[in-house]
Amino acid sequence: MNDALSAQVLIVGAGPVGLTLATDLALRGLQVLVAEIRQRGEPPSVKCNHTSARSMEIFRRLGVARALRDAGLPADYPNDVSYRTTFTGEELSRIPIPARKDRYTARGGPDTWWPTPEPPHRINQIYLEPVLFAHAEATPGVRILNRTRIDDFTQDAEGVRATGVDLETGEEVRVRCDYLIGCDGGRSAVRKGIGAKLSGTDVVGRVQSTYFRAPDLLKRAKHERAWATFSLNPRRSGNVYAIDGRETFLLHNYLRADETDFEAVDRDACIRTILGVGPDFQYEIISKEDWIGRRLVADKFRDRRVFICGDASHLWIPMAGYGMNAGIADAMNLSWLLAARLKGWAPEGALAAYEAERLPITEQVSKFAMNHAIALQKEREGVPPGIEEPGPAGEAARAAAGKALYDLNVKQYCCAGLNFGYFYDASPLIAYDGEAPPAYTMDQFTPSTVPGCRTPHVWLDDGRSLYDAMGPDYTLLRFDPGTDARPLQDAAARRGVPLTVLDVKSAEAAGLYRHALVLSRPDQHVAWRGDRLPQDPLALIDLVRGAANRRKPNHETT
Repeated sequence: MNDALSAQVLIVGAGPVGLTLATDLALRGLQVLVAEIRQRGEPPSVKCNHTSARSMEIFRRLGVARALRDAGLPADYPNDVSYRTTFTGEELSRIPIPARKDRYTARGGPDTWWPTPEPPHRINQIYLEPVLFAHAEATPGVRILNRTRIDDFTQDAEGVRATGVDLETGEEVRVRCDYLIGCDGGRSAVRKGIGAKLSGTDVVGRVQSTYFRAPDLLKRAKHERAWATFSLNPRRSGNVYAIDGRETFLLHNYLRADETDFEAVDRDACIRTILGVGPDFQYEIISKEDWIGRRLVADKFRDRRVFICGDASHLWIPMAGYGMNAGIADAMNLSWLLAARLKGWAPEGALAAYEAERLPITEQVSKFAMNHAIALQKEREGVPPGIEEPGPAGEAARAAAGKALYDLNVKQYCCAGLNFGYFYDASPLIAYDGEAPPAYTMDQFTPSTVPGCRTPHVWLDDGRSLYDAMGPDYTLLRFDPGTDARPLQDAAARRGVPLTVLDVKSAEAAGLYRHALVLSRPDQHVAWRGDRLPQDPLALIDLVRGAANRRKPNHETT
């Protein structure tokens, strides 16, 4: 039996969520242990194809955005979404999305207005995860144990004791830690261990998904390449994602309501129908990636010292790429809270904010994915029978279908609202002032300094991103340099709360920031705002660090 390992935080699962969480915790000065059942270097499945702008902002802060931006599809490969009768058939419409070489500079079109230093990035998980793994592994304070399974844990007031097995040697593994976090996916053993239960819609749809290699597929297409190519015809509808931009693809065959057995559906025939190719077309199946679309949310995200993040806590239809990306947002919310607690400037009660803030977000954003999935299903089931016919009637059918598809789906693929519109409106750590946060949709939002909203991004007059200039913990944004910030700095110092004061000089900020002072949290959400400091700055510091016995929703005054 090996001696017990120790860490301040044990993370179960080294997927994108676990690796991001480990990196951020370590950069905040903590000792982190990550247990992962896969071999080092073993590739993940080809699940996630999209990294959101909000996630890319996080990766920029962690110092890995550039490496991720340089991975994935070739630099000049169009990130467009194309709607066609088949992959090799007639194009109905196209949503233009810049290739990664143009991502920072492109103007015009529906996907270039992002108010952020880091717009979205189309990259499959098989390229994303190795970059995150290498970055986490190289971060001081992170230790990754591959081929290690955590089977059980107990906890008390002093910490958590976890036990598992080294899958190479069969020896028992024991870990002592202050906190344990399950980032172990939809079948999470940690979720089961804390007694959390998933509820919601168990089956929204079934997708027969195939990862395959076809070196000559792109040459058969009539139209410009695209990151995602949807095929819609009366026989079979599906979607093809470009994985390496050359010869590997992931094809989703959307099964009909009466098709409940994946293997009973002729995979080869469906692939050929969606692609629009005959028996002469040659391809190689790399793996079968069949999945069931769900909308399930855990009834709790925490039991005392044990937490769950990502797919362990919520599962839903992967519209707008919000599965993995929601998990990364979970991780960043929890990371700074744990660091604050372990560094001693936040009390144990502050950790309740994780569930109070993140659990309601699943309701805010998953409804968009759910509603969009239902709308798409109706589109697939209602394909006009004449959509492939030649002549004016066929052209009219294709034009009408193309417009409807564009109008519906541009909201999903250019989803700034889903990225930046959500807000925390019932947090014990936020000083609400009575103004309600602005409503948002999947694609539209209004940047706002209402407490609980994302801190609006602006470019500073010196060319820097506001986010790059902010501190790693709390930052007081000061728009009037004559406003005295010293009493808040003194109060923060008295409680050990790290606080940076940043004098913001930005012409762009004038239309977004109406107050002289805005206090931004470590996760870039607004904690407080005002034209002058409150009469009791220490009370404000105690509130935002979780030491105030007060909790009011956003529509109530403070």
